[in-house]
Amino acid sequence: MIDPETQAGWAPETDEDDDMPLSTRLSIADTLTLGNAICGFMAVYFTTTGVLIPHLTGTEDGGMARHSAAMAVILMLFASVFDLFDGLVARKLRASAMGAELDNLSDLISFGLAPAYFVVTWGMVAQDAHQRVSVVAAVVVLLAVVLRLARFSCVTLRDGIFQGMPSPFGALTVVAIVLLELPFLPTLLAIIGVAWLMVSRVEYPKPRGRLAVAMLSWIVLSMGMLAAWALDAPGGQLLLQTGCALQVVMGAMIPLFATARRVNTFRDNRRESRAESRAAQLP
Repeated sequence: MIDPETQAGWAPETDEDDDMPLSTRLSIADTLTLGNAICGFMAVYFTTTGVLIPHLTGTEDGGMARHSAAMAVILMLFASVFDLFDGLVARKLRASAMGAELDNLSDLISFGLAPAYFVVTWGMVAQDAHQRVSVVAAVVVLLAVVLRLARFSCVTLRDGIFQGMPSPFGALTVVAIVLLELPFLPTLLAIIGVAWLMVSRVEYPKPRGRLAVAMLSWIVLSMGMLAAWALDAPGGQLLLQTGCALQVVMGAMIPLFATARRVNTFRDNRRESRAESRAAQLP
C-alpha cells in the first residue's frame, strides 16, 4: 500500500515487529549485573561528594569523610555480591546474549574505576601521600583490571579456576590497603603488588559451593566492620584495621597456597611418570 501524503510504501505493523530481538532482552542475571554497575558508580559519587570535594573546599569534616568512605567501600562490597550472584543465577536460569559483555563493563566500573578513583582520592587527601605518584598507582590498578577482563574474555581455562586474582577480590584488597593507613611507600608497593597479581598467571578458585558461602559471609562481616567504623562505635577503628589486615593477608596467602599446590601436583605427576616408566622396563 502507498501512503498518500509521503507516497512511500508501508506495511501494516505486526506483532513480530514489536518483539524485541533475543539479544537485547535482559535476563534476571543481567539485572543483577546492572546493579553491580550502579553500585560502582555510586561508590565514585560518595568518594567525590563526601571525601574529595570537602577536602578541596576546606569544609572537611572527619565524621562526614569517614561515613562517605565507608559508604563507598560498602557499595563496592554490594557490587561484589551482585557479581557473585549474577553468575549463579545465569547458570541456574538463563543468560542473555549480551550477559558476558554487560558483566565485563560492570566489573570495569565497580572493580576498576571505583578502586582506582579511591586511590587517587587517597593521594589527594592523605597527609604523607604524593598526588602524582598515587595517580600512577591508580592507573596501574585500572589497566590491570582492563587487561584481566580482556584476557578473561578470550582465554579458556579449565573449569573451577581463575587465572590471576579476580577483579572484585583485587579491588577490595586495594581499598583495604588504603584504609590501613600505612606509610605512603608500603601502601604504594602493596597496591602495585595487587595489580600485578590481577594480571599474573596465579590460579584462584572460583567461588562456588562452600567457598561462595564463605565469601558471602566475609562480605557481610566486612560491611558490619565498616558500619561500626563509620558510626564511630567503640572499637570500630580496631575492627576496621583488623578486617583490612585480614583482607590483605588473604590476598597474599592465596597465591602462596596456589603455587604450593601446583608444585605438589607437578611432583606427583613426575613420580607417577617415573613409576610408569620403571614398570614398563620390567620384563
